[in-house]
Amino acid sequence: MKAFIKLTSVFTFILIALTFGSCLKDRDFLKKANTPIYMSYDEFRGSFKTSPAKDIVNPGKIYFKDNYIFINDVNAGIHVIDNSNPTSPQSVVFYEIIGNVDIAIRGNILFADSYIDLVAFDISDIMNPIEISRMENVFPEVLPIVEDVDYPVAYGLFDPKNGVIVGWDVKLVRESNLWGHGSWRWGAEFTTMDGGNNGGQAGIAGSMARFMLNQNYLYSVAQPWVLKTIDVINPANMTVTDSIYTWREMETLFRLDEFLFVGTTSGMVVYSLENPSAPLYISEFNHANACDPVVVENDIAYVTLRTGNACFGTSNQLDVIDLSDIYNPELIKTYELHNPHGLGIDNGILFICDGDAGLKIFDASNPLEIAANMIAHFPNIDAFDVIPLGDILILIGKDGLYQYDYTNPQNIQLISSINF
Repeated sequence: MKAFIKLTSVFTFILIALTFGSCLKDRDFLKKANTPIYMSYDEFRGSFKTSPAKDIVNPGKIYFKDNYIFINDVNAGIHVIDNSNPTSPQSVVFYEIIGNVDIAIRGNILFADSYIDLVAFDISDIMNPIEISRMENVFPEVLPIVEDVDYPVAYGLFDPKNGVIVGWDVKLVRESNLWGHGSWRWGAEFTTMDGGNNGGQAGIAGSMARFMLNQNYLYSVAQPWVLKTIDVINPANMTVTDSIYTWREMETLFRLDEFLFVGTTSGMVVYSLENPSAPLYISEFNHANACDPVVVENDIAYVTLRTGNACFGTSNQLDVIDLSDIYNPELIKTYELHNPHGLGIDNGILFICDGDAGLKIFDASNPLEIAANMIAHFPNIDAFDVIPLGDILILIGKDGLYQYDYTNPQNIQLISSINF
């Protein structure tokens, strides 16, 4: 009997120890993390609508087409501005597109990402766009921006069966739920420049591009390690014609003539578009890890690198690159800057958005003397990206949309602004 009591006591002690230890273990492995908020696929894909013009909350990309400026409100949709009179732009309508970051327009068709989907809209009636088609799940790894960066993301809780991830909720989760596939793209701060002549069909955007139009094709780096080519000649039946996978994290696109210039976190990569349905690798230029928009004019590429962002860069600078031998890009010179973001080039005039140091404008006709040839500086702007249109410069910043007349480069004037 005593032996039975002792044995029972031992088992009781073990049970208590295991239970207590399990509680400690659970407690030790509980951590706060960003957990996904889901929206059903039906609700997500039926959510598009228009609404009256409203205030811009979180400005992102800018695009210009047929006297209209299209401004992305990150992950919310697109504001349409009537710019027929640049001295008095008027906001006219808002397109509500959940998860939108990028914009491109060919003819009367607007292409927009919506988290994991690519959507085509007929904007013949600018006030009443019509959704004509949707490529579902073409960007399967695109996610909303994580606002609370103090906590990790619970990748292990991702389950596409639950719907589309449209936001984040900080909750306690087991540490094991932090593990999972991590090659996701945050729908973030990243604009398009449809460089070259597209027969008047395509619009123009800024330098921080993930979308790029060329003839009947749309190029996209919405997923950072994949350059996708999408045939959009029939917007009602878009198809992927090519996917290029790379070890580099691609960010921005710029096209000039038959070449596509891809800005990545580790360098600039050049592709030939001789066959527009399948870009072909030509060459590359490497630099230190940093966010990397690029613009090109003649045989010169201008690349800005910056710190203080998701690219974990260590440099704030402008790289000027010789492309006279497209197969062997060479650095001409590097210039130190404050915190450069987007940039634009027009007939030797270089526009640089230098973050909270404002807009800086240079005569770049001599690549070796750019810093010594500043034309103008507008310091009281937190500048993000620009579109030079030949005489009018459109600038998007954190606090507003600004337009400048640079017809006379020696006397550049602010002609209008819309505060956000």
